[in-house]
Amino acid sequence: MKVKYDQEVDVLTIELSSAPVEESDEDKPGIILDYDKDGNIVGIEILNASKRMENPRSLEYAVA
Repeated sequence: MKVKYDQEVDVLTIELSSAPVEESDEDKPGIILDYDKDGNIVGIEILNASKRMENPRSLEYAVA
């Protein structure tokens, strides 16, 4: 999994898989889900990230 924040365009991208994206769908305004050929979610893009979260450059990783 990779998490990237592009400050220039204010987009937070979460890559869940390295599988190629076959289709993308804007689930809610500004939230884009990327799917592989089998319909599995392989990525999430959050547009205008700095307006949707406290600090898109901050990342906390936890394993339960």
